[in-house]
Amino acid sequence: MILLNGRVFKLVLLLAIAATMPSVIMAQTQMTEIPLGGGGGGGGTQSFAAATLLEEGGGGTTSTESALGPESATFDGTYIWVATQFNDSITRIRVSDGTLAGTFTVGKRPVALLYAAGSVWVANLLSNTVMKITPSTGAIAGTYSVVNGPGGLAFDGTNIWVSNRHSNNVTKLSTSGAKLGTFAVGNRPIGLAFAANSIWVVNNFSNSVYRLSLAGAILGKFEVGKGPFGVAAQGENVWVTNYFDKTVTKLRAADGFNLGTFKVGDGAAGIAFDGVNLWVVNNGDSNVMKISPADGSVIATYITGKGPFSVAFDGKQVWVPNFGSNSVSTTAAN
Repeated sequence: MILLNGRVFKLVLLLAIAATMPSVIMAQTQMTEIPLGGGGGGGGTQSFAAATLLEEGGGGTTSTESALGPESATFDGTYIWVATQFNDSITRIRVSDGTLAGTFTVGKRPVALLYAAGSVWVANLLSNTVMKITPSTGAIAGTYSVVNGPGGLAFDGTNIWVSNRHSNNVTKLSTSGAKLGTFAVGNRPIGLAFAANSIWVVNNFSNSVYRLSLAGAILGKFEVGKGPFGVAAQGENVWVTNYFDKTVTKLRAADGFNLGTFKVGDGAAGIAFDGVNLWVVNNGDSNVMKISPADGSVIATYITGKGPFSVAFDGKQVWVPNFGSNSVSTTAAN
């Protein structure tokens, strides 16, 4: 027994409480890791963050340039596609058995992928282009110029939206590649999502989210945490990751009302909804968390490779490209 502030507590009770609290945080499950080949990771996770969050002129750092830098993924119904930005290519992985099924050259620094309207779309950060890829062959079906630093993609059911990191705007493209408009948003737009018949734009350096009409008009501006990065639509809500705050923010899609901010891991980056739960990638912790959309509580934590930035869902499993490990991690979603 111990004496504390005039009260006597049983030491065994305190130890039991202390043991119980960290168990929720510490329990982690190892994911299956599929190597992509190429250079080694090198460096620490901070260098991974610096290349994507802080570097604006291209070129990265010495530690990242020795790697492939897989940053984004998308699912086409058969394959997971991964953008490996430092060798200017995208890699196809068959989800049924994890077999690498081809690597295809695209533009300079591919950092975002989207499967929409029967094609894989690639945002090439330093080429200032978006490419349309035929999934069955990997052939380039079209290359379309946008503005400066395309780094995010979304589909509204009819058109493709592109966030331009270096010019603080978004571009709307038809699925045939016609430019339908470019619209000003906040500082360094990255993540995009479609919800409530609107496009939601995450402004990484403005600590805000814009809601745009499908005509490009600003319908609202909503403050979130520091360094917002990823965004996902979940039913009637929109979820935003706050990289520097280690949190996620839940916004009501109907009007942007803030429904709460919830703790996750270090460097909260990519986020995806699997139809039941949300998955949040923590770049600094090299893991992905499954969280409840009802209350933001962490249901499970899975260990990934080094420095992941994004997550994709194939209907059964989640896939996490590991920026610093030249690999992709995967595990059953439910």
